Amino acid sequence: MKLKGLNIVVTGANRGLGLEMAGTFLREGASLVICARDAEKLAEAENTLRAIKSGGSLTAKTLDVSDETAVRAFAAQTISELGRVHVLVNNAGIYGPKGPLEEVNGAEWIKAVQINLFGVFYVCRSFIPHMKAAGGGKIINLSGGGATNPLPMISAYAASKAAVVRLSETLALELRPFNILVNAIAPGALNTRLLDEVLASGPDKVGKEFYNKALKQKENGGAPLEKGAALAAYLASAEGDGITGKLISAVWDPWRDFEKHKAELAASDIYTLRRIVPEDRGRKW
Repeated sequence: MKLKGLNIVVTGANRGLGLEMAGTFLREGASLVICARDAEKLAEAENTLRAIKSGGSLTAKTLDVSDETAVRAFAAQTISELGRVHVLVNNAGIYGPKGPLEEVNGAEWIKAVQINLFGVFYVCRSFIPHMKAAGGGKIINLSGGGATNPLPMISAYAASKAAVVRLSETLALELRPFNILVNAIAPGALNTRLLDEVLASGPDKVGKEFYNKALKQKENGGAPLEKGAALAAYLASAEGDGITGKLISAVWDPWRDFEKHKAELAASDIYTLRRIVPEDRGRKW
């Protein structure tokens, strides 16, 4: 029950990793407000979560994170009902259109960025004043492979997720004086609806190499949702205190051992996005 007494908001919590994180948070004792665009799926998620034995409360609200007015209203109501929001988890996201940049639907491309990036901006912007007034808090933003590697044919997702990481690093510096910690999580290659979208799109839309990789991932099962959820719970809990401005991989990074490295983490650019220069690759140009 390492999250007992904490109030947590999770966006995009009606399925996949968002639902898995919400369940983990409840089992660890937190009180939750979950939200998503799809009211029907959100109701199903709420029913699933209510079956979990927990001392915390659960509230579900329909929300489109790309609608700034709706986000402001959601934040005001949530803060009024809970009294305090300790942790904010920005999980809502979509792949967006797939295919060569010059051929994709421009409105769909922009909508993907609005959800993936603007959605994080709107939600953070609405809750940060409350966290400052309350003396602190934590923000966890979901990133992914698109942040650290190019993703041909899925450019809206790649660009927006890279931007989320840089926004997280920037906010971490802005908010450090206010005891608000900000980190990004890379949960690994998950077998969720996003993978199904890639397979349904076919190799012509997403590229043969990426499509074949997705097929293999489907067969192998992908990264366990539990790992991403466990990392989110770690960062939300007291165990994650002192860690800020990092992009952490749930699958590849030794985050369970971070306690003995916190001083090094705080003083370095480890687990951040940085430019590679010739010297980093042993070359002197």
